[in-house]
Amino acid sequence: MHSSRKISAVWLIPLFALLIGLWLAYRHLSSFGPVITLHMERADGITAGKTPIKIRNVQVGLVEEVSLSDDLSHTILRVQMIPETESMFNQETRFWVVKPRIGKGGISGLSTVLSGSYIELEPGDSSTLKKQFTVHDTPPAVDPDNALFLRLTSTPGSNINNGDPVSFQNLKVGQVIETSFDPASKLFRHRLFIEKPYDVLVTRNTRFWKVSGVGFQLDASGFQAQINSLEALLGGGISFAVPDSNMLPGEPAIDETEFMLHDDKEAARQSLYTETAKFVVLVKNSIRGLSNGAPVEYRGIRIGTVEQAPWTLGFEGTQGLGQQPIPVLIRFEPQRLNNGAVVDPRHWHEEFERLVNHGLRASLKVGNMLTGSLYVDLKFHEDAPQADLTARHQSIPVFPSVDGGSLEKIEEQIHQLLVSLNDVPVQEIANHINENLENLNAITRRVEVLLADPAMSQLPQLLTDNLKALEGTLEGWQSDGEGQQHLIGTLEKLNHLLNEAEPLIDTLNQQPNALIFQRHTAEDLQPRGAQ
Repeated sequence: MHSSRKISAVWLIPLFALLIGLWLAYRHLSSFGPVITLHMERADGITAGKTPIKIRNVQVGLVEEVSLSDDLSHTILRVQMIPETESMFNQETRFWVVKPRIGKGGISGLSTVLSGSYIELEPGDSSTLKKQFTVHDTPPAVDPDNALFLRLTSTPGSNINNGDPVSFQNLKVGQVIETSFDPASKLFRHRLFIEKPYDVLVTRNTRFWKVSGVGFQLDASGFQAQINSLEALLGGGISFAVPDSNMLPGEPAIDETEFMLHDDKEAARQSLYTETAKFVVLVKNSIRGLSNGAPVEYRGIRIGTVEQAPWTLGFEGTQGLGQQPIPVLIRFEPQRLNNGAVVDPRHWHEEFERLVNHGLRASLKVGNMLTGSLYVDLKFHEDAPQADLTARHQSIPVFPSVDGGSLEKIEEQIHQLLVSLNDVPVQEIANHINENLENLNAITRRVEVLLADPAMSQLPQLLTDNLKALEGTLEGWQSDGEGQQHLIGTLEKLNHLLNEAEPLIDTLNQQPNALIFQRHTAEDLQPRGAQ
């Protein structure tokens, strides 16, 4: 009978050590998350073993290796992530470098001055997993689900860059995120976003135009000043609106709708009026002061625009310079008056034909005395000669005009005024003024001599003494003064005397000779008869 072979207890020690080693290896391997690859154009501020990957300032990974691509065109980062981060990596995941920046939007990334740059991670919601990503140099401008993205086209010289603000009535509601130049069309292409809920402000009739910090305009409409935000003052920007209050907004815009970027608000407003009726005004006087874009008004209401002044002048060579009058091309814009509704231009031609028959005429008027700017004014003239719209100039109907008292007449009136001023005897008037000034100077010297006399210094004291004496005299005539008592006694005696003389006065009134003759007349003596 053979006994079973027993395993020595000594072998339990290495077995136990192996189990511990496997467990430690498992713990070590399980402490690592997925490994991803990041691509960057330049690895500025990125250090292997030090640069962290963060989400909301919480570290979720670390750059372990920095290397160059095979073609040396960019850098490659090998990043070790922490466990349970696999679900973060998909097609919508974005990475960007956080470092100190000073831009139009302000100062950002100051916390990295001491700690160093790091890479920010923004997880995506896509179901398509991904392990290789491109690291952007700047953070994403806005959440795609919370903005309306649009495209703009502009001519060279627009001076629009990434980060420029997009504003509505000086309220920043968006930003330019992409700018590129198309050599084939020689146009700039811009991409921008409008944050929600301001996206409802962008409609079919919305127009975009360039803005600067401060803008000035001096034309026939007067002086206008526009002051925008400080951000636009420093770097410019874009503004948008429906630039004509009479125009309806239209349908809301959708993502990636393309608009034209205009040079200013007036150019954007003009682009709204797609339906026009063109006429030629033949001006007999000078058109100096009338520029392209000047308004065409009826009783102060703008209904059109001067398209070109002069128009077709010189097409016939030097002979055209001697011909009169000067053609000016104008256009009427019906959409200014009917909320942007499309109107058949032929209807306006018919309406103007009727109005011209009733005396409607065009003339040049001064819109701004400071600049001499002119505009085209429409007004009814009852005494105007009969006219119609059958005449043509270069196949365009001629709108009848009258002399409206342009700047040329004002200059002539000013010239006549200057001639009248030249006839004024200015030299004679100046001589009289000089004589009067000399007389005034002599009188002034005499007054100075009089004031310098020592007796003048005693005059205030003499006046004071006389006033005191007068005051003493008046005190005696007060209610309890001696002078007043004497006056009252004298008046009483005079009254008594008058009372006693009253009978005598009455007698004299009745018989003025009473002082000579007796008051009562004696009876006449009667002769006696002889006895």
